[in-house]
Amino acid sequence: MPADPSRSDGRRANELRPTRFSWDPMGFALSSVTVHTGRTAVICSVCLEEGVPKWRKGSGKGWLSADYRLLPASTPSRQPRELMKLSGRTQEIQRLIARSLRACLDLEALGERSLHIDCDVLQADAGTRTASITGAWAALALGLRRLEAQGVLSRSPLLEQVAAVSVGLVDGAGLLDLDYSEDSRAEVDLNVVMNSQAQLLEVQGTAEGAPFSRQQLNALLDLADEGLQQLRHSQREALEQAPK
Repeated sequence: MPADPSRSDGRRANELRPTRFSWDPMGFALSSVTVHTGRTAVICSVCLEEGVPKWRKGSGKGWLSADYRLLPASTPSRQPRELMKLSGRTQEIQRLIARSLRACLDLEALGERSLHIDCDVLQADAGTRTASITGAWAALALGLRRLEAQGVLSRSPLLEQVAAVSVGLVDGAGLLDLDYSEDSRAEVDLNVVMNSQAQLLEVQGTAEGAPFSRQQLNALLDLADEGLQQLRHSQREALEQAPK
């Protein structure tokens, strides 16, 4: 498929933005990674805490929660820090991240411990929630590997690989991994989270104007699946190069 001159960076319709992972930018975390998808960059870190929320005590199972923030200079106009009250968007995204990651864990194997995921957006050029999930899974996988090596866990609670990507209809054409120039004018915007069995964990889709058909939805999901296979490959490659 040739490059598409209508895309701002000339990518093909089914081509991801360049994706790369940089390990351990935060030295005190159990594990951390900076994930870059094009101009979007997110730091994802994992911290472990002994114990679980009060409502979870005595269950023998662990818990995972996630926080997500846009840092002030991550967008062209400064983002005010969200302190006492989180926006609806922020709450929705961090719940999405946590749900997606809990779905790949055996929480009983974690024991009564809590994993805290922090996703801080350094630069936002669309796809921050999907990049956060993709990067957070990689950081989580490395963190659990380290807990096994330290003898904290007798076996890894990790059951599945998880990644996320955006797709959309722009000027009637299906595009993979939208940047802001595409996302801002998309007729349909879809965020897709899948595991390594190509099973859907979450689909967030919106028609920004006219409705879209079941056939268009199926085509967009196929496009997402193609991109997610590539992202899972990138995650595995990054983990092979990760520090112990």
